[in-house]
Amino acid sequence: MIIDHLGFAVSDYEQSKTFFGKALAPLGISLVTEVKGWAGLGKNGKPEFWFGQGGTVQGQMHVAFVADSREQVRQFYAAALDAGAKDNGAPGIRAHYHPDYYGAFVIGPDGHNIEAVCHKAEH
Repeated sequence: MIIDHLGFAVSDYEQSKTFFGKALAPLGISLVTEVKGWAGLGKNGKPEFWFGQGGTVQGQMHVAFVADSREQVRQFYAAALDAGAKDNGAPGIRAHYHPDYYGAFVIGPDGHNIEAVCHKAEH
């Protein structure tokens, strides 16, 4: 990863915590810590994705999370929809990026475009 961590304000902390907790679980991403109204999610004890209360809620952003397999992309998509996301692109190849770009897109809380992507060829 080229960025140490990313953070932004949300309009409803508890809703976002529930949504991202469910949607990112298939990717092995979970809540690592909470600090002063902010949640830090990540893997292996390192919070890389932060959101919280206070400050201005940013306009729509695109945040893409790495999936280790195409199956994880499909699981992310199902979990995100189950958690209340809106469909913004079902799991599938996006060959215009590259031949093995397999991603799924949803609109999460505050209108952000949330993606899971696997860059590996299917075996």
